[in-house]
Amino acid sequence: MHDNKENTCLLIDIDIPDDSHVNTKDTDKLSKYKDLEMAVSRMWKVRPKIVPVINGALGTISKGVHQNPQLLPSHLLAMELQKVMLMSTAHIICKVLGKLL
Repeated sequence: MHDNKENTCLLIDIDIPDDSHVNTKDTDKLSKYKDLEMAVSRMWKVRPKIVPVINGALGTISKGVHQNPQLLPSHLLAMELQKVMLMSTAHIICKVLGKLL
């Protein structure tokens, strides 16, 4: 997301790992996108900010989402993301169990 008024750019990366890997994915994403952050800063002359949105498949939310809720756009609420993750996981389980029965 690019904001011309404040000369900023949000690089939002959404990931859905297994619940046991949620906290490690948060730090992995920040280090992984450091080069991209510098390239965007040079090319677009903006201040980029990396926002990793990590939700576990069973609804676990990373600490980064709770610590920086102001970085997310207003239409991305943590509870709504959690609901989408749970509904998607339930849908996948129903499809798999339906094929097995």
